Amino acid sequence: MTTAAHPTRHQLPPAARKAKRRSAALGLLAWAAGISFCLPALWMLLTSFHSEADAATNPPSLAASLTLDGYREFFGGGGGPTPWPPLINSLSASVFSTVLVLVLALPAAYALSIRRVRKWTDVMFFFLSTKMLPVVAGLLPVYLFAKNTGMLDNVWLLVLLYTSMNLPIAVWMMQSFLSDVPVSIIEAAQVDGARLPTVLARVVAPVAGPGIAATALICFIFSWNELLFARVLTGVVAQTAPVYLTGFVTSQGLFLAQLCAASVVVSLPVLAAGYAAQDKLVQGLSLGAVK
Repeated sequence: MTTAAHPTRHQLPPAARKAKRRSAALGLLAWAAGISFCLPALWMLLTSFHSEADAATNPPSLAASLTLDGYREFFGGGGGPTPWPPLINSLSASVFSTVLVLVLALPAAYALSIRRVRKWTDVMFFFLSTKMLPVVAGLLPVYLFAKNTGMLDNVWLLVLLYTSMNLPIAVWMMQSFLSDVPVSIIEAAQVDGARLPTVLARVVAPVAGPGIAATALICFIFSWNELLFARVLTGVVAQTAPVYLTGFVTSQGLFLAQLCAASVVVSLPVLAAGYAAQDKLVQGLSLGAVK
């Protein structure tokens, strides 16, 4: 008995060869696009290890000697201010606001997806409409409110602001995630006597865990990166990390190496959170994509 030989590359039909070349070209294009997106971050990382003199050269030198002076200056090694209070303020505002967003968004998404209220589409549009107002348009009223209530330069004001800013997008995301939760398991829990808080905490949250993790990560990133409100409403006590970064651009010049070192350090919490939750993030963002 003889077996037919597998067709070689030259024996493939013309359509198959064309599709293979197209796939290879698309793969190379995807790699080129990915590398181009990473180049600015890689350049910032390399510049952070250069001295100020080497970082300021034009064109910049790739072969310049490496040093940790930028990181030492950032962490106050040269007698300058320490970055720990702004970093702690950013972490506190981001974490507490994210927790509040999840606590408020989970029952709201439950009411809009599983136990739908009347005219729930109008409610969803109302949530979305709150994101249509330019942020700068609400800056003056918020500033006057903070001034009259004595909450200027207070990290808890940022917690409330970040919660209100991230709540609409969190409700929208979690509504789509909770729509995929089987109603039968919720009804079974209710038959066993579980009340709504128990259903949300012990039935809905574990099933929609990837979606909740994706929502939490996105809210954390938005809170950590927010600059406008933090720049206007904080001073010294509640100064956040993005506001602290703007202090490296002074009338004396731009300290590029130190600024790059500070940007790398400030970016690490977001990168670490994204790396730790990457599996949950992919699962959460892909929920509902395949029925």
